[in-house]
Amino acid sequence: MTSTALILGATGGFGSETAQALHRHGWQIRALHRNPKRAAKQTADMPFIDWVKGDAMNAEDVRAAAVSADIIVHAVNPPGYRNWAGTVVPMIDNSIAAARETGARIVFPGTVYNYGPDAFPLLAETSPQNPKTRKGKLRAEMERRLHAASGEGVPVLILRAGDFFGGRNAGNNWFAQGLVKPGKALRAVSYPGPHHVGHNWAYLPDMAETVARLLMRADELSNFESFHFSGHWLEQGIEMADAIRYAARKPDIPVKRLPWFALTLLSPFVETFREMREMRYLWKKPVKLDNSKLAAFLGAEPHTPLDIAVRATLSELGCIDANVRVSRSANVTLTEGTIS
Repeated sequence: MTSTALILGATGGFGSETAQALHRHGWQIRALHRNPKRAAKQTADMPFIDWVKGDAMNAEDVRAAAVSADIIVHAVNPPGYRNWAGTVVPMIDNSIAAARETGARIVFPGTVYNYGPDAFPLLAETSPQNPKTRKGKLRAEMERRLHAASGEGVPVLILRAGDFFGGRNAGNNWFAQGLVKPGKALRAVSYPGPHHVGHNWAYLPDMAETVARLLMRADELSNFESFHFSGHWLEQGIEMADAIRYAARKPDIPVKRLPWFALTLLSPFVETFREMREMRYLWKKPVKLDNSKLAAFLGAEPHTPLDIAVRATLSELGCIDANVRVSRSANVTLTEGTIS
């Protein structure tokens, strides 16, 4: 029988890519949204999604949508990315309650926000989570609740990654909000950190494919399973700026410093800027994800070469000319080894 996935946040980056990857592997896809008609328009290239009206903040809506689902992909963010403190914990509680009643496994995208400097520079699944920011503390609390639920019989799968980029909804991440300007031709690239400090990036189509492959072997997973996704580790952080310039066929455009001073001044008035400012510490030191466990389990991590991934992302964001645009392929290659 075909398995069914309920996706909360299917119009977002991770949610939409996971919907596509699971559908490619034969899953039926159901998604919850407050405005299903609008969501269907946003995802017109994914007509296979069965949209259900409801709100992730409403426990009964989530429970009803989860009936007969085998997994719940919890990829939902606060509306407008505002009021994290008042929304993210109630929403994860609603997913846990629905999974407890239906027997579904919860799939959750983890972040490096959960960690403080005491865990740097190499993060393993067992590294201590001592976050120093408000958002990091919220993410750690969400995972704490997931871990507690797994002890009560709710299966949980967490796939942790670095900064997202790429995919159908490529706009809500550092790549789109900090390095380039969506919808505008590249005239410069901004970079948030010191050029010599390494950084981890996660190309969302690769991460979503990893979720699908892990779920193909769900019977081998424990009740609480966490994996680290290495993605693209760039030893010199400036390599991402160089990749952007060359992908756009503009190798000589300048690389500028992100205007942290301006973000600081505006942060009391713009919540997104306040969140970005809090995460500055993740750019000052190398933070590398150890994917040894994932590579041992899957054999290799799905991996799109950086130049192809960056060109596809710039195309999705409308930052490159029509003659440079590329079609994003669902195919990925495999990189051997533990940390790619």
